[in-house]
Amino acid sequence: MPPSTHPKPTAPGSDPNRGANRGANRGANRGANRGPGKAPAQAPRRAPKRGIVIAACAALAALLLGLLSQFATGGGSTESKDAPAASGSGDPAEGVYPELAALARRDAGDKLAQGREDAPVVLIEYADFKCSFCGKFARDTEPKLVKKYVDSGVLRIEWRNFPIFGADSDAAARASWAAGRQGRFWQFHQAAYADEHAKEKGFGKARLDEVAREAGVPDLDRFRRDLSGTAAKAAVKRDPEEAYKLGASSTPSFVINGRPIAGAQPMEAFTQAIDAAAKTASSKPAPSKPKTGSKPGETDAK
Repeated sequence: MPPSTHPKPTAPGSDPNRGANRGANRGANRGANRGPGKAPAQAPRRAPKRGIVIAACAALAALLLGLLSQFATGGGSTESKDAPAASGSGDPAEGVYPELAALARRDAGDKLAQGREDAPVVLIEYADFKCSFCGKFARDTEPKLVKKYVDSGVLRIEWRNFPIFGADSDAAARASWAAGRQGRFWQFHQAAYADEHAKEKGFGKARLDEVAREAGVPDLDRFRRDLSGTAAKAAVKRDPEEAYKLGASSTPSFVINGRPIAGAQPMEAFTQAIDAAAKTASSKPAPSKPKTGSKPGETDAK
């Protein structure tokens, strides 16, 4: 902030012109020290208020997800009565952050997603193939969500590789992306998590080949080339950067239409959040679509 231009009040008995003279002398000395031809120093520009507000909101959302992530699978199961879950206040908008909702990519060409790209609810999952609780969610909860919500068109699931357990995690993430290049990501996902001891077995080259075969990846040579390529490395790097910006520090972490959920929560936590998000989405008026061949201004009366 630039210094105040108002003179400070002087103490009783002091010279009232002393402050003004001192300021004038300083200004003259500064001008002389700059030398000829140099422009006076400019005051720093103030950051736009809008940028400050957006940054503050993002920081708040990151703080919340960071706090929730303390309960996630880095230290143990989150399936307890005290674990943070979806809000039970009855207000569908409580605990929802637009900054987090905006992370849904809705990319029709995303091989690491399932469900309609225009589904009213998007669940973003940040997970690691070596995470035992990610495996628990994949085996126990995710298939139920797919059957109840994805198949009915309500939910879209977008996977984000978040390898936090070292080199094997990173290799498995790149391998899943490579399997996705051949349309077999979700089959790879299922095969990798089918074994409850995946963390102990690791994901060396032989193990990755085994999982790829179980997933039905048709071209194993291409699979090996793709997982070692620069495109796989860039793709896998993108997701963790997004997760860390959110404040996520452990797996699994989820975002459902802007609502953060940490850990392998019980099924009810996800159904509550999805139902609340779907209710909010349905309350927004959808634009009417004109009939095919109708005149401008005519709408479907159904």
